[in-house]
Amino acid sequence: MNKNIILQCANLTKSFYKKKEEIKILSNISLKVHRGDIIFITGKSGSGKSTFLHLLSGLDNPTSGRILFDGILLSSMSSNEIAKLRNLKLGFIFQFHHLLLDFNVLENVSIPSLISKKSTKESKEKSYEILKRVHLEKKVNKYPSELSGGERQRVAIARALVNQPSLVIADEPTSNLDKNNEKIIFDLIFELNSTLNTSFLIVSHNLSFIKKQHILFEMKHGQLFNNKNQYKKTH
Repeated sequence: MNKNIILQCANLTKSFYKKKEEIKILSNISLKVHRGDIIFITGKSGSGKSTFLHLLSGLDNPTSGRILFDGILLSSMSSNEIAKLRNLKLGFIFQFHHLLLDFNVLENVSIPSLISKKSTKESKEKSYEILKRVHLEKKVNKYPSELSGGERQRVAIARALVNQPSLVIADEPTSNLDKNNEKIIFDLIFELNSTLNTSFLIVSHNLSFIKKQHILFEMKHGQLFNNKNQYKKTH
C-alpha cells in the first residue's frame, strides 16, 4: 500500500431494490485520494454524489466493492472503530454549518477534540490555534447567532480540522454563501491544504475556483468520470 494514498475505493457499487427490480445508485466506482490532494466532484442533483460521500466516510455500506482508509478495509472495522476513524482522521464540512447554538465558537470547535478524550484545557488550546488559522481568534467567545454566514462556515471548517485529520470531506461547503464569502472559504481551504498538507474531497457545483493542480471528476448516472478534457472512466 502506497503510504501517500489516504483513501482508496475499488469497484464501488450501491444498489437498492424496488419490487424486485435492482436500482443502481453507484456503479463500479474507483478512486484514490493521495496526501495533499484537492479533489473536486461535480454533478447534477441525484447523480449519487452524497451517497458516494456517505460510503467513503463509513456512514453507509456499499452493495459491493471495497473502501480502504490508510490501507485498512472499512468492512473489516467495527462500528466503534469506524466512529473513531471519523473522529480522528476524517473531517466533515457540510452545506449548513451545524453549529450548536448554545455553545460559543471555542466550545463548538472543541467538541471533536473532547470526544477524542483530550482534556478540556488541551482541547481549548488546540481549538484556539486552529481558529487563528481561519482568522477567527477574536470571535472565540461569540455565539453562532452573533456571526455572519461566512464566519459560521469558517467555524465549521475549524471544527473539521481541530483533530488534524488526514482528509476533509466537504459537501457543497459554500452553497449557502454569497460570492464574497464563497471566495473567502475556498481561499481558506487552499491555504490550509498548502500549510497543513490536508487532503480535501469537495463536492461543489461552483468550479470557478478550481486551479490547474486540482483534480476534477464528474458524477454522471452513478459513475465517476475524469473531467480533465474529456470524460474518462477512472481506474
